[in-house]
Amino acid sequence: MIIGIPKEIKTLENRVSMTPGAVETLVRRGHSVLVETAAGVGSGLGDAEYEAAGARIVTAAEAWTAELVIKVKEPLPAEYPFLRRDLLLFTYLHLAADEAQTRALLAAGTTGIAYETVQLPDGSLPLLLPMSEVAGRMAPQVGAHALEKAQGGRGKLLGGVPGVAPANVAIIGGGVVGTNAAKIAVGLGARVTVFDVNHARMQYLDDIFSSRIVTMTSSEPNLRAAVREADLIIGAVLVPGAKAPKLVTREMVRTMREGAVIVDVAVDQGGCVETIHVTTHDHPTYVLDGVVHYGVANMPGAVPRTSTFALVNQTLPYALKLADKGIEALRRDPSLALGLNTHQGQLTCLAVGEALGIAAITPAQALG
Repeated sequence: MIIGIPKEIKTLENRVSMTPGAVETLVRRGHSVLVETAAGVGSGLGDAEYEAAGARIVTAAEAWTAELVIKVKEPLPAEYPFLRRDLLLFTYLHLAADEAQTRALLAAGTTGIAYETVQLPDGSLPLLLPMSEVAGRMAPQVGAHALEKAQGGRGKLLGGVPGVAPANVAIIGGGVVGTNAAKIAVGLGARVTVFDVNHARMQYLDDIFSSRIVTMTSSEPNLRAAVREADLIIGAVLVPGAKAPKLVTREMVRTMREGAVIVDVAVDQGGCVETIHVTTHDHPTYVLDGVVHYGVANMPGAVPRTSTFALVNQTLPYALKLADKGIEALRRDPSLALGLNTHQGQLTCLAVGEALGIAAITPAQALG
């Protein structure tokens, strides 16, 4: 199969979907790999390394002519003309918060396989996992920076100092993002509260963190009280494939202290804070109701070297299946099939259909 690796064009997105090592593996399996020139430069991977691995260095247009295109982020409007019916596209899509992209994929008839909805029998999301780990660990880091007075924040040090109390950090969601955020926030010395609706998950977090964090049920009264006292709120809520629920309302945000910070990691799924909207790495924050909001939808793109290798570690086995078997790989692997979001003009993710009001069928129905 011919596989294309385009350069990412999202603002300051420096990740690349395949490393030279991954390309070498694909080539050894008999596949041809087209890598857009400079695709890996942002991750410290030069064209010469890809050529040495057996790839051919091409233009963007040539990379998109491949049978299977592997990306990191969703296609942007400038890339919509490259979409076509006989294309397999394997990338993060996050369609529930992006109707324009959804309709572009449907109009083109493209088979879109979303990293974020590939799901194992135990309910885990193996291709979302590595970037959730990165984003979770970044969240307290960027939140601490935003709390600095020069960034519009309260001028509060996350960990405090002897004689001065640390910052209050409220993490909404105790999954992969929330757990990793808690690790870093605790390490920085903050006072951390994690909210979740799953009691078993809270028991787990209580066991691993012991007295270093507080766990609380994610109810409206509990969140309202926590938001009012928080110096930093980290949104870490995920409903696979669907829009994130708006758990922090604008009324809650208005009760926060001036210069408090919100970092909503769920922003690529619409966000769990009502006042959040997508920002970019070059302009990551804005102030609304006196509160600093950070809404970068591709947080891991800020640490591309780490993120690229972490992502490819997880995606390569599935990329090999798609390269070897094409659509048949979806029929053979039920977990990979759950990644199917669009196919031959049909929406094949029920959660996206519900979020956007578009009729949808299941991947199984689409694949026959």
